[in-house]
Amino acid sequence: MSDVFVVQQCQSGIRLDTFVAQVADITRSHAGKLLKDGCVTVNGQVKDKSYCVKAEDSVTVDIPEDVSCDIPPQDIPIDIVYEDSDVLVINKQQGLTVHPANNVYTDTLVNALLFHVKDLSGINGVLRPGIVHRLDKDTSGLMMVAKNDFAHNSLAAQIQSKECRRIYIALTEGVIKEEGGTVDKAIARSTVDRKKMAVDPNGRSAVTLYKVIQRYKNNTLLRLELKTGRTHQIRVHCKYIGHPVVGDKTYGYKNQRFNLDGQLLHASEIMFTHPRTGEQMHFQVDLPDYFKRVLAVLEHEKIN
Repeated sequence: MSDVFVVQQCQSGIRLDTFVAQVADITRSHAGKLLKDGCVTVNGQVKDKSYCVKAEDSVTVDIPEDVSCDIPPQDIPIDIVYEDSDVLVINKQQGLTVHPANNVYTDTLVNALLFHVKDLSGINGVLRPGIVHRLDKDTSGLMMVAKNDFAHNSLAAQIQSKECRRIYIALTEGVIKEEGGTVDKAIARSTVDRKKMAVDPNGRSAVTLYKVIQRYKNNTLLRLELKTGRTHQIRVHCKYIGHPVVGDKTYGYKNQRFNLDGQLLHASEIMFTHPRTGEQMHFQVDLPDYFKRVLAVLEHEKIN
């Protein structure tokens, strides 16, 4: 259900999330979530929650209908790297969708968590219990899961403040000449294909740091760090600089050298402060076997 609200003179200058909360009669946190999910536009453009509305701005708010469904626990194997009474760290396998969506309520990480884990935070509702951040279906690697709302709020705040660090390894197409760099390009949903994201100056801020690990004849192995967490961010930014991720069926080359089930993108490290103890937590996992096999093939193509 979409509603359009025109900003009045007396409302000019207030933050967008505050304005949406007021006019839609919802909490500010709910408004923030709608903004994060791209359900709010200002004059047809996605804006950050801190944007200050102006008189005559046209604000469209699309509030998805509440979903009433039963998410069944499923005995899907998951690699639990760490677990205590507040936090779970898992090494997600490629091919596993994180949470139910589009009327598909089975065969996701959430179904697996409901089977293997007794308690999960409820902040994100019945479809995303415990989910603080996501990985794309065909991206593997480390994810934090919150077992209660206290932990969830802390971990989410650390992501927002950039205290939480997330490091990825990717094999990209082509040879990157510079040793590293920063891609600071806003991202929004593509106006051509709504299933894709794209670099868009009117989108939400997105910053990715990258550093070359190894060059090959036709590829580059990268270490990347997210400074923001936009949908498909690394994949979109790699495409933008002309070096899409190998195996990426959405943003990569049409003709792929290797027969892969998805992109060679792996969340290898995660660092955060434990919500309850204040301890600095650091986890690192190895590349999955299918990623290693490709690197083994490329071993003789290394460029020193």
